[in-house]
Amino acid sequence: MGRQSTKENKNIYFRSREAAGLTREAAADLMPGMGPDRIERIESEKVAPRPEDILTMADAYKKPELLNYYCTAECPIGKRTVIPVDAKELSQIALSMLKSLGELEARKSRLIDIAVDNKIDDGELPEFVAIKDALADIAVTSHTMQLWVDKMIAAGEITEEEMEEARRTK
Repeated sequence: MGRQSTKENKNIYFRSREAAGLTREAAADLMPGMGPDRIERIESEKVAPRPEDILTMADAYKKPELLNYYCTAECPIGKRTVIPVDAKELSQIALSMLKSLGELEARKSRLIDIAVDNKIDDGELPEFVAIKDALADIAVTSHTMQLWVDKMIAAGEITEEEMEEARRTK
């Protein structure tokens, strides 16, 4: 491993490569079609990374959260459509999901009342917003769980094959 950079204000791609313990040259060896010069230009923000660059870096650095970062921070479409998530421990994710599901369960009958006439009256709007927010929390937690799984796969803790086998035997 090469020496650590003393550069301040390193972007996420620079920090991810360093966290993986890779020099630009070693990273380029893991990323076909990406040379050390392209890596340097992305890390120094001289060029914007392409989606395929991010896919390659996420795999090489074993950092699937780069995908979510790119989509929510740099991709114009993703900024509007992809939910930003932070990596969390499984226990945090589970508790968050149980909290969100509990909030939604408490509002379930109210959602039925609101939806029965297929419109939202002024008096129903505050409760509808609360229901929508509870659903958004569930969506974020679901995406956070997927990121956790992706990290476990990247780390070699579980494999895609084990996941598929578990899916078939459920």
